[in-house]
Amino acid sequence: MGSVNATVAPFTTSNVILWFRTFWAIAASGFRRYSTYRQAAVAGIVTNTVFGFLRCYVLLAVAGAAGSAAGYDRRQLATFVWVGQGLLTVVQLWGWTELADRIRTGDVVGDLLRPVHPVTAYLATDTGRAGYAVVVRLLPPVLVAPFFFELYLPSRWPTVPLFVGSVAAAVVLCFACRYLVNATAYWLADVRGPLVLWTLGSGVLCGLYFPLRFLPEWVYQPLWIVTPFPSLLQTPLDVLVERDPTPVQAALVAVQVCWAALLLATCRLVQRRAERRLVVQGG
Repeated sequence: MGSVNATVAPFTTSNVILWFRTFWAIAASGFRRYSTYRQAAVAGIVTNTVFGFLRCYVLLAVAGAAGSAAGYDRRQLATFVWVGQGLLTVVQLWGWTELADRIRTGDVVGDLLRPVHPVTAYLATDTGRAGYAVVVRLLPPVLVAPFFFELYLPSRWPTVPLFVGSVAAAVVLCFACRYLVNATAYWLADVRGPLVLWTLGSGVLCGLYFPLRFLPEWVYQPLWIVTPFPSLLQTPLDVLVERDPTPVQAALVAVQVCWAALLLATCRLVQRRAERRLVVQGG
């Protein structure tokens, strides 16, 4: 058994251009990598569409004859569901265990010997994956829904750039959360426990199953500030359906950005701590 020490090039002003070129090169390779899974993409589109119908009818039933629920009208609820179905794969709440698997097998040593920091490399790959998911997993449900439901179209011009920025922040934030969950494999031989907790907690607290505003105000408002979960799905969807005035929309996106920056910094800290103690079997 032997210890592994990783050497990572420092991030300085002089290599910013090189850093971005490297990042986007890895992102492009991630896009190509995930674009090879065409059958999985088709199966995912069908699954998301079917569940879109089920979820939409349930929330419309909640709205009932009044035509609204928790401040959402029927068009906003339909948009919330269908865009949420597409964003589920864009942010990829679940299903990523690549880092944990590589730690378990010892292949992570290869990541540590590369000139790109592991957090940066995995984030770039995930960015490419998210870009591909926008094309094949977000657009199809959004294009199917108008044939069956009346959707809400934004009426304020700042909503579109805020929504794009919100989705980008959600992708980065969700990656950071998944990375931290996977990184527990540095200390735990089996990460199934943390993965189960993440799966259960993120689905309920991010607004996937129902809008968090269905909960009492004293419950969902603290969740929005003290946890990153609402920033994963609830915030982008609320921004899109214009649930709040523009200043509040901007504030919610700012909260997302703060959480993303904080958790990315935590990822690098955890990675650095893990490299100090990493021992590879048979090394």
